Amino acid sequence: MTFAAPVETKSIRFRARSFVAFTLTPEAPLSEWLESLDRWIGNSPGYFAGRPVVLNLNTLKPEVGQIETLVAELGLRGIRIYAIELDGSTALEPNLPPVLIGAKEATAGLLMQADSKGRPEEAGRAEEGRAEPGKQPEDRQPDAPATLMVKTPIRSGQSVFYAHGDVIVLGSVASGSEIVAAGSIHVYGTLRGRASAGVLGHSAARIFCRKNEAELLSVDGWYCTAEEMEPSLRGKAVQAFLEKDTLRIAPFS
Repeated sequence: MTFAAPVETKSIRFRARSFVAFTLTPEAPLSEWLESLDRWIGNSPGYFAGRPVVLNLNTLKPEVGQIETLVAELGLRGIRIYAIELDGSTALEPNLPPVLIGAKEATAGLLMQADSKGRPEEAGRAEEGRAEPGKQPEDRQPDAPATLMVKTPIRSGQSVFYAHGDVIVLGSVASGSEIVAAGSIHVYGTLRGRASAGVLGHSAARIFCRKNEAELLSVDGWYCTAEEMEPSLRGKAVQAFLEKDTLRIAPFS
């Protein structure tokens, strides 16, 4: 009598992993929105390279055929759409990114305003990366207690994402690099790259740097590029913060 050897099976292990996904929310007229997006990319080339990007179509509400065209247009700009947010039961073609369900709380969004014109110390509004109505009561800011300390300079091409609190950089931040934090950002050297604080809805977050040469500053989605910044604030110690839904950049003393 012979016995078959037991077949050894391996279990498949699944793990949940959270990350910051940027949201693009197009608005009508779409041609003007794409022009605004092109200006943004011109000011911050490579910003979307390698990033997970979600396309929120709940504002635009395009026809199914327009969605494929829009995804292709974004692809020509180097923006790869990982998922689509779309209310209702619209059926998308299999070649399109999947419809995202129940993930608004985990995204940090960038809403390109077609009529955004850079003004000193002010700029466009990014979409809240949270479910509507989305706005946290002013007396209930999300907690951001943890701190990440970066003891070495951040070189060009490097990115620091920290979804748990503040980021402190003891050195400088090179052009072409970036810091994205749920809390505040403190740079004790020269800030030449991009800094985005409060990305998960922490409107009380701030950005501090000893020498401002930033390509972009953003707090809770409100942003200001180098071209929009008041020239007198360049090369100075500054802080960026929100004041009545306006991004303010002021000398720090």
